[in-house]
Amino acid sequence: MDIEKHIQYWSNSADEDFQVGKENLGNGRIRHGLFFIHLAVEKILKAHFCRNNRDMAPKSHNLTRLAELGKIEINDETLNVLADINAFNLEGRYPDSYAAPPTLEDAMIILDKVEKVFLWLKNQL
Repeated sequence: MDIEKHIQYWSNSADEDFQVGKENLGNGRIRHGLFFIHLAVEKILKAHFCRNNRDMAPKSHNLTRLAELGKIEINDETLNVLADINAFNLEGRYPDSYAAPPTLEDAMIILDKVEKVFLWLKNQL
């Protein structure tokens, strides 16, 4: 197992998914956009897990749990952003969790907050 390759995979894949999420939001596909934004954050957290634990990332979608397992020191504000975006993982995967997506305006506010966290996490790698 080459941990450095895993870290690179998760990081590169996170960048691609974040871009797809932004493009979806830009095209008015709110639910899909926020799902991919969640996926991007999940992947960058998995890169941290690999780096900090020298092991393969767990098969989890829970962002706050991944941050904890990845031994990332984050403040309460960042934890709240991770907790908020967690809901969009469920809506994208499980139909019984589907709720009306936020308005485009609200989705762009969410994107702004998550993008700051995403870039911070990228810079910590």
